[in-house]
Amino acid sequence: MKSHARVVVIGGGVVGVGTLHALTKKGWNDVVLVERNELTSGSTWHAAGLLPLFNMSYSVGKIHQYSVDYYGGLEEETGQHVGLRTVSNIRLAQTPDRWDEFMYYAGVAETIGVNVNTLTPEQIREIWPLCNTDGLLGAIQHPDDGYVQPADLTQAMAAGARAKGAEIYRNTRVIAIEQKANDEWLVKTEKGDITCEHLVTATGNFVRQTGDMLGLDIPVIPVEHQYIVTEAHPAIKERHAQGLPEMGVLRDADSAWYMREEAGGLILGPYEPGAPCCYIDGPDDKAEYELFQEDLDRISPHIEACIERVPIFGEAGIKKVYNGAICYTPDGSPIIGPAWGRKNLWLNEGHSFGVTAAGGAGWQLAEWIVEGEPSIDMIGVDPRRFGPYASRGYLKCKNEEAYRNVFTPHYPDEERFDARPLKTSPCYYRMKALGAVFGQVYGWERPNWFAPDGYGFDPSEIERPNIITKENHAPVVDGEKVKELWSFRRSNYFEHVGNEVKNVAENAGLLDMSAFAKYMVSGPNAANWLDSILANRIPKTIGRVGLCHLLTAHGGVRSEFTVYKTGEESFYLVGPGAFERHDWDILNKLAPDDGVKLELITTQYGVLVLAGPKSRDILQKLTDTDLSNDHFKWLSGKFINVGIAQAHALRVNFVGELGWELHHPIEMQNTIFDLVMDAGAEFGLKPFGIRAMTLMAIEKSYRLIGRELSIEYSAFESGLDRFVHPNKGQFIGRDALVKRHGAGDAWKYVTLEVHDIKDVDARGSEAIYDMDGKLAGRATSGGYGWRVGKSLALAMVQPEHGAVGNNLQIKLLGDLYKATIIEESPYDPDNERLRA
Repeated sequence: MKSHARVVVIGGGVVGVGTLHALTKKGWNDVVLVERNELTSGSTWHAAGLLPLFNMSYSVGKIHQYSVDYYGGLEEETGQHVGLRTVSNIRLAQTPDRWDEFMYYAGVAETIGVNVNTLTPEQIREIWPLCNTDGLLGAIQHPDDGYVQPADLTQAMAAGARAKGAEIYRNTRVIAIEQKANDEWLVKTEKGDITCEHLVTATGNFVRQTGDMLGLDIPVIPVEHQYIVTEAHPAIKERHAQGLPEMGVLRDADSAWYMREEAGGLILGPYEPGAPCCYIDGPDDKAEYELFQEDLDRISPHIEACIERVPIFGEAGIKKVYNGAICYTPDGSPIIGPAWGRKNLWLNEGHSFGVTAAGGAGWQLAEWIVEGEPSIDMIGVDPRRFGPYASRGYLKCKNEEAYRNVFTPHYPDEERFDARPLKTSPCYYRMKALGAVFGQVYGWERPNWFAPDGYGFDPSEIERPNIITKENHAPVVDGEKVKELWSFRRSNYFEHVGNEVKNVAENAGLLDMSAFAKYMVSGPNAANWLDSILANRIPKTIGRVGLCHLLTAHGGVRSEFTVYKTGEESFYLVGPGAFERHDWDILNKLAPDDGVKLELITTQYGVLVLAGPKSRDILQKLTDTDLSNDHFKWLSGKFINVGIAQAHALRVNFVGELGWELHHPIEMQNTIFDLVMDAGAEFGLKPFGIRAMTLMAIEKSYRLIGRELSIEYSAFESGLDRFVHPNKGQFIGRDALVKRHGAGDAWKYVTLEVHDIKDVDARGSEAIYDMDGKLAGRATSGGYGWRVGKSLALAMVQPEHGAVGNNLQIKLLGDLYKATIIEESPYDPDNERLRA
């Protein structure tokens, strides 16, 4: 066994072996894999081998797409059969909501290059004649979908890796992991130690023990998943005898199960409520090829629904019931990327669809390790999207929720409700009393919108079809009314959010943004360091505020911060709450050894945003600081009194109105909240939520990380010209950005007015076409602009289509709408209201 290697991969399942092979394909052959038992002996061996391309996440969708393509060429590369069957996949729709979901997804699929067909019930019968199509509206079909034999796939990738120089050590248990002072890793095994530059963990069910060795609480706990394999059925055997094609993978999403043929019989796999977490502390050291006791009572509703849809299933005898562990994370997506707080440590864990993701996950992780950056935006699977709040109790609750919701409609406005509330700002109950309907980000509760007093629906009044995945609202608690109905279209809260926007524009509104991530950067080298990593000029004068971006080495946008200079050697940074661990990790890994002090102070400060034309009148009642335009200019901040309390007042906001963000000691929040609400009563002050804020931001063409700002788009492609200054000197990504821009941008950021809209607006990820029907780009955000009276979309389009006045088409839930490119910031383009 080697004593040194460039990379060590721990874990010999399909994900770990896929990563090893991907590294060798990038030209790194000094790589090894260690597996405690035999390859595939964890959860890979009992996987059903399905290759579902359907996924609403851009990151996961691209990963799955790559995997399916990659598996198709493995046999030619390695000479080993992988059991790939491209039999297609059909997803059935019984309800209008489900059809809307499929049509929304079809637009997402088109933008990433995944083929999707729509089928009528008659066409379903032609492909799957043993399916009862009563009650179906239709289906979508992935013609490139199918299944593979997981063990064969793993062995083929192992052969490919070995052929390129990789070594695999089976029956080699890791007993300890240490990081050296030079950031190399020492992997201690029962057969000897290996020192490596990079360490990758792909340990599946053993992830909890892996985390213990690393000192990390990795946010993964497996959940039990059952599937049934039947005896052969005469109807299927007769089809084979006639030489008819395999019917393909069938998914009845509204009944939460999948099915495929297997050796003349069928496999049925449901995703049911009540499936428990397992291996909470990890499996036993000697666990190998392990299954749990089956529990058919738990899945009986799904079995009954399946028999109704595919009657022959009820006629076939049961050959075997598998009940094995599948890894889950709180949102159901895997974690792929760098670990937080450790250098050269890479996580490839939490795969609930590991066979489907293995090839693509390995591909992107290898890109990240070898090239320094992934080639696609991986924010949806980045390990740092979860924070320290995601501990054992939270994981058990949320992972079971993620499992049972695999087949529920993924509404864009859905807010999952388990393990909530967890993190609340002090004014939470005050906002709740005012009608707040909450969402959550990074564990924090935030008001999405405010319902009028007494507003809501009696659950018995909400008509829903008699299907398993029928709920389109949060569960009713203590006899409360249902406040919000989820939808892909304009839903019941549409007009109430509009009223919030109108009130902010006409009077004033108060918004809780305490979930903002907050950092303090100080020290004699603080200014020079920030200037060397950020693309904008940092504020030079105490009290000035700037919007600054941290770019990738290739000129894409990694992070965004509001930078407020609070002293000669101190800066207060504010970033998106959802990216706290991500940005904190990036800052720490970039920080010099001395001269700069970093502090994470999110929970020390709350943030209340006061915005609207009457906000100055309201705040002036509470402070002796002169708030006039001459003495308190836009993009500046001051430490002020707010009645008996205090705050740093920053004259910035994300809604495009006169206003201030009040960054205050968290323990003073309720005092400030009450003072501001009381002072604002005479001016029509009302609270508003995140949804109103988002719509107002779209009217200003403001950009968001993960949407308009991405590592895939250069800063200039995202239209950040005002905030990027290559002539200021060196900063991260400067030279690559200039070179990329000089060679010609691949994308252009635009604002669109969408015409003839009635009940649906863009949400983001929709396909955009030119007037000849050719794909021209993708929407990044969208919604109705209440202040301008137009349905709007923000988008990235090919530059030749990006001129103001150009007409395009956007597909919304399967229908094409004309969309015209308009000037940026359709509301108050000259920022007169902001500067008032």
